[in-house]
Order: sequence, then structure tokens, then C-alpha cells
Amino acid sequence: MKIDPSFVVHETEHWLLNHHLSSTLPGYLMLGAKAPIHSLADMPDAALAELGGLLANIQRVMEAQLKPKWLYISRFGHMPGFPLHFHFIPVYGWVEALFWQDERYRVLQYFGTQQKATDGAELTLFIWREFGESPTPPVAQGPSVSEVIQDLRAAFSTEGST
Repeated sequence: MKIDPSFVVHETEHWLLNHHLSSTLPGYLMLGAKAPIHSLADMPDAALAELGGLLANIQRVMEAQLKPKWLYISRFGHMPGFPLHFHFIPVYGWVEALFWQDERYRVLQYFGTQQKATDGAELTLFIWREFGESPTPPVAQGPSVSEVIQDLRAAFSTEGST
């Protein structure tokens, strides 16, 4: 799959970092292998060697620039046509507040507890459904997707990162 250059945040020899193409959540990034490979076990050694430092650097830059409450880093990877890729999902305080305000997600609340408690799976589901699949996504607070892309590009270029 060809990524629109306006979504590309950073690129290395073996990896491409872009904003999620269908998410309106500013800062939801995808790190994809340039090689058409679906398994870490099949990755070239050079791509694997580059990966560890790159994952850490992406986390460092995102936390410094976006200041999310949490940053989820995941691999789901079973969509046909997509190479190996990782999701970087910033969970801002305002996203969590929207989650708690949406009664449809209360069925996910832990049973038998009076505390407001949730986990990464529930918030990830909320983000996917509301910011990715909903025809009327919530209004994002703070910088827009395009502003975040520009800010992150600048941060990566000044880092001289891998």
C-alpha cells in the first residue's frame, strides 16, 4: 500500500512512520516495515537492528511533543495487504474523559467495582470506533492532525534520529 506523503512523519532505511490514514485522533501513528514482510522472524537483520532504537525514539518524541496521558504501542498485524506494522496510540486526558461520558462503553466497566477503571483494550476500542470508524468522530482538542504531523516531522528532523 502506498502512503500519501502528506501523512508521512519520518522514514528510515527499513521503516516508514506515518499518521494513521483513517484516524482523526491527532498523533495516532503507524510504523510499518518497508519490506513486504508480515513476521518479525522474517525481517532482514538490518531492519531488526534498526527497530529497537526506532521504537524507543518514536516513544520519546511522541511523549515530549504530544504529552499524552498514556502511549499505547501495539502490533495486531493480520490485515491482508499490509506489511508488519506497529500502532502508536496517544491517549490524552480528554480522550479518556470522552470515553467515560459515552454510556455505550459502560458495559465494558469492570463488574463488582465502584471505581472508574478501564484498561488499554477498552480505550483502544473506543479510539478505533470513535476516531476511526464513526461518520461523526469527536472533535479533537488541541492541534489538528496536520499540525501534529508537521510538529512531529520537525521534532524528528531536529533529533537527527534513526
